[in-house]
Amino acid sequence: MTRKELYENMLRKRSFLCVGLDPDPSKMPASLGGDLLAFNRAIIDATADFAIAFKPNLAFYEAFGPEGYKAFEQTVRYIRERYPDQFIIADAKRGDIGNTSKAYARSFFEALDVDALTVAPYMGEDSVSPFLGYEGKWVIVLALTSNKGSLDFQMIRDSEGTPLYEHVLRTAQRWGTADNMMFVAGATRGEMLRDVRRIVPNHFLLVPGVGAQGGTLAEVAHYAMNAQCGIIVNSSRGIIHASQGDDFAQVAREKAAAMQAEMSQLL
Repeated sequence: MTRKELYENMLRKRSFLCVGLDPDPSKMPASLGGDLLAFNRAIIDATADFAIAFKPNLAFYEAFGPEGYKAFEQTVRYIRERYPDQFIIADAKRGDIGNTSKAYARSFFEALDVDALTVAPYMGEDSVSPFLGYEGKWVIVLALTSNKGSLDFQMIRDSEGTPLYEHVLRTAQRWGTADNMMFVAGATRGEMLRDVRRIVPNHFLLVPGVGAQGGTLAEVAHYAMNAQCGIIVNSSRGIIHASQGDDFAQVAREKAAAMQAEMSQLL
C-alpha cells in the first residue's frame, strides 16, 4: 500500500485507528475454546468499519506452535480477502544480519504479503535495508517505545545530551524515505512525541500506548499529527479484550467506534 493510498483511506474513514490483534486465550470467552482464528475474525468483522489497519503481534501466535502460526497466516489471508483496503502490520520486531533479514523480508512481504513489518534497528543499516527493497511495503523502525524497560537504552544520552532514540531517528531515516519507512513512537511519552516529530516531520509514526497503557488520543494528535495526519494509533487490549464474555465482538465494535469518532474530530 502506498502512502497516498493509506492517507486517502484515512480521509475516507475519518480514522487513523489500528486494531492490534493480540489474542490472549485467558481473556477470550470460554465458548471459543481458545480458537484464535475465530476470535480474530469476529474482532476484524466488528471493527473494520472504523479501523484503517490491523496489527497482529507474532508472539501471540508463535506461543502456540505450528497451529498458532497457522492462525496468524489465516488471519492475514482473511483480512486480505474480506477487507482489502486495510493496512496490515506484522508486529514481529525482526532485524538481523543481512542474509537473515533478506529471508525475513521474503517471508513477510512475499509469502505472507503484509504491508508493513516492525524492525529493530540495533544491528544497523545492513539489518534493515533488505526490507526496504519492496515496492509498496513499509518498514516500521523501533525508536521510542512505551514500555518501562525503554529507559534502559533509549534514553541514554551522549556527551552532548542527545538521547539514543534521537540518534536512531536521525540515522535510520537516511536508509529509507517517508514513503517506505515509519517509526514507532510510544504515546505514553507525551511531549517527547513533539521531539520525534521535529526530527522526522514527514514520516508516519506508529503510536502504541493509547488506552490500556495510559496515553490519550488528544495528546498524541497535538504533538505528533502533521499535514497528512502522519500517525497510526494502535489499540489492542483496550478494544479486543474490553469484554471477556460472548458479547466481546460487539463491545470491541463500540470501543473502536468511540475511538474513530474522536479521531474524526481531531482530523
